[in-house]
Amino acid sequence: MLRITLVKSTIGAIPKHRKTVEALGLKKLHAVVEQQDNAAIRGMLNQVKHLVKVEEI
Repeated sequence: MLRITLVKSTIGAIPKHRKTVEALGLKKLHAVVEQQDNAAIRGMLNQVKHLVKVEEI
């Protein structure tokens, strides 16, 4: 499992990154979600690594 926290606002981000953050389940700043650790989620996180903090649990 991965704990994902949105640490930077998506206001200045490109639209593709905004949609990726929303698809991860993050809506507000400092929101935290837990996702399964798989290749699809890792690819999404790699795209928005400058906006999120990731912890393995």
